[in-house]
Amino acid sequence: MPAPRKYPDELRERAVREVQTSGRPVAHVARDLGIHKEALRLWVRQAEADQGSRPELLTSAERAELVQLRKEAAELRRANEILKAASVFFAKELDQPRTRPTR
Repeated sequence: MPAPRKYPDELRERAVREVQTSGRPVAHVARDLGIHKEALRLWVRQAEADQGSRPELLTSAERAELVQLRKEAAELRRANEILKAASVFFAKELDQPRTRPTR
């Protein structure tokens, strides 16, 4: 479960829109709205990436996909380790000499 956000989405959108339309510095808008200036700067960068004006950054959709792929890769690594351990276990069992049970 993701951590709760400190600022609501509506405030984020309003703050980013204010920075983009007014041309005022991020620090001034952040101070007026009671937001930390670095948080607002990151929101503006992400909004620019999502709009395509910053092609060097990942969009929100790309970030979400990357997170999902990393989770999937970790799950596959864990499954691989389990399968390796199981194959070692069964290989040892097959190598043991078979003895006839005594009656």
